[in-house]
Amino acid sequence: MKTYKNILVALDLSDLDEVLIKYASFISKRLGAEKVYFVHNIKKYAISELFEEQLKDVNLDQVIGDELNEKVQEHFKAEIDWEVLISEDPYSESLIKYVVDKYAVQLTIVGNKKHEKGTGLVSGKLLRLLRCDILAVPRAAKPKIELIWAGTDLSPESRKVFNVTRALQKHDETSLKLVHVYSVPVQFSPYVSPEAMAPKVEKHVKEKIDKYIKKINYSESIEPLFFLGRESGAAQKIIANIKKSNPDLLVVADKGGNTFSPFAVGSVTEELFNANFGVPLWVVK
Repeated sequence: MKTYKNILVALDLSDLDEVLIKYASFISKRLGAEKVYFVHNIKKYAISELFEEQLKDVNLDQVIGDELNEKVQEHFKAEIDWEVLISEDPYSESLIKYVVDKYAVQLTIVGNKKHEKGTGLVSGKLLRLLRCDILAVPRAAKPKIELIWAGTDLSPESRKVFNVTRALQKHDETSLKLVHVYSVPVQFSPYVSPEAMAPKVEKHVKEKIDKYIKKINYSESIEPLFFLGRESGAAQKIIANIKKSNPDLLVVADKGGNTFSPFAVGSVTEELFNANFGVPLWVVK
């Protein structure tokens, strides 16, 4: 089972910080974490020349540090050690990577601001830069995990998502659904209609999922959930069904095997990561 001793939370002084701090309090307690680092990057180069004169005697590190310490004290209720880290770097992604490497962080929590004003710290660059897992938390996220969707392309590479679900299910009653997107092979379409092939392909997928579940030797019950991805891409198919079912968390691997299904390959994971569908997304490295 994967352990998460050190967690990083990226803050940016927006109103989303409160959501992230509360969610970090919940998830760090759930995972049995030992230390949480709250990180903020001051981009002094972005300060307008109009305010340089007014701010020249202000210790921004001190002022912002005090503000964030007060905010964390107010909203972080888990009895876990925490620390606020303030730094200056032209690129927030490189600062986050530095802290992750220096403090052996296993999970980085970022805010998902897609489709809102500003882009926040959620960036495809983090998927490539960080060695740890990444959890993107949207504004609508609630501090609860009663239903988890585990996305997989049924490859050996994607089995690592179940190390995360094991850790999250360790002490609480939480349901788990294995989510898979499949497609009907198009190379035979001139000779056999997709409608005629669909039942056979679906039967094959179900048998493959059953074998996959047996191989991962999971102690808790897993409900298979699979969708035909013919009409849309795998990411959009998952997003559409998430909005109907309202799971509390979606867990996917950073990349999959790209064998029978396109789900969980790098491009699909990045598409999910750069979307905002109202549910926290956990990308497993």
